[in-house]
Amino acid sequence: MTALRTLVVDDEQPVLDELVWLLERDDRIADPIATAHSGTEALRRLEHGDIDLVFLDIAMPGLSGIEIARLLGRFTQAPQIIFVTAHDAHAVEAFELHAVDYLLKPLRPERLRESIRRAAAERDAGGDADDTIAVELAGVTRFVSRSHVTYVEAQGDYVRLHLLDGTSHLIRAALTSLADEWHEAGFRRVHRSIVVNRAHLIEARSQGGGASLVVPSGEGTTSVPVSRRHLRDLREMIGEFSP
Repeated sequence: MTALRTLVVDDEQPVLDELVWLLERDDRIADPIATAHSGTEALRRLEHGDIDLVFLDIAMPGLSGIEIARLLGRFTQAPQIIFVTAHDAHAVEAFELHAVDYLLKPLRPERLRESIRRAAAERDAGGDADDTIAVELAGVTRFVSRSHVTYVEAQGDYVRLHLLDGTSHLIRAALTSLADEWHEAGFRRVHRSIVVNRAHLIEARSQGGGASLVVPSGEGTTSVPVSRRHLRDLREMIGEFSP
C-alpha cells in the first residue's frame, strides 16, 4: 500500500525531532516527513491537500491542537489525526473529533507503531475501520472498540456503553447524535433511550404489545426493550438479516 504522507506539529523542537526520528523508521510513513511548529504554520502546510496523517500536539501557543482538528474537520479531504500530548484531559474530546489515536508523552515506540497501524488500516478501509472510544475509569483513560458495544443507553446528558464482556462505561454524548453517527456501523434506535448494535443481536422476543431484544453480556445475556413506537424499525432491522 502507498505510504502515508505525514505532518508532525509540535512547538517543542526536541519532541518534534524525536517523533520524526521514530517515524522515519517505519515503512508505512512516506519520506520526507513535513513538520510545523505552530497551528498557523500547520494550516498553511495542510492547504496543499497532500497530507494523509497529522501527528498533532494539543497545548501550543496560538491555535491549540483541538482547534486545528475542528478546522480540519471542514476540509473536503481531511487528513487523519493522531494527537500527541503530555496530558490525558482532552482524550474524550479528541475522539469526538474522530482522531485515530491519542498518544501520551513520553512516546513509547511500540505504542506509536500501533497508532500507525490503525491509521494505515483506516486509510486502506476507506475510512470505515472500527472506531476507538476513549472512556474514563477511576482517573484512567481507556480505549474500547465500537464493535464491542452491544447497546447504548441514554442517561441524562450522558450515554452508557454496554460491552460484550458485561462491563459498561459512561461518556458525555447525546443519544440522538450518536445514533445518527453510528447508523452506518449497524447501530439502530429501538427505544427513546436505547440504541442497539445489530451485529450482536441473539434473538427478538414479543412481549404483549411490545418486544425486547437479547444481546450478549459477559458470560450470559441481557434483554433490552423495544418501544411500540420503534416496532416498525425493529421489523426493518430483522429484514436486514434476510437474504
